[in-house]
Amino acid sequence: MSIRRRIDPTAGHEALVAWVQARRTGAAPAPRATVATAVRFTLEELATRNEGNSVEVRIPPFGVTQCIAGPRHTRGTPPNVVETDPETWLAVAVGETPFAEALSAGRIAASGTRADLGQATPLFDSAELFEA
Repeated sequence: MSIRRRIDPTAGHEALVAWVQARRTGAAPAPRATVATAVRFTLEELATRNEGNSVEVRIPPFGVTQCIAGPRHTRGTPPNVVETDPETWLAVAVGETPFAEALSAGRIAASGTRADLGQATPLFDSAELFEA
């Protein structure tokens, strides 16, 4: 069962490219709305590529998704949770920071036996974002 996308893939891709460009050029950070769109787009992409409900990925204040095949979580606090800030998440999503590195640096909180997203990330290659 595929997820229902709420972010137009073209708009999401454009927001992600704008975020990467702002980081690369040292310009002012991308606007909040751009970051929000990029985060939501990458969360949808994660859930599409890794269907399931065993891990909850939280990127406050912009979004949350469930992904990774395994036992379905239905009530209360999920047993497998990944949570981080938007900047760290986007850096992991585009391959600028490996998941394991962000986790060991304390920039990602992950709990549960299935909460390692190292095999599921990066979702994009920041260099290839400009070619598409």
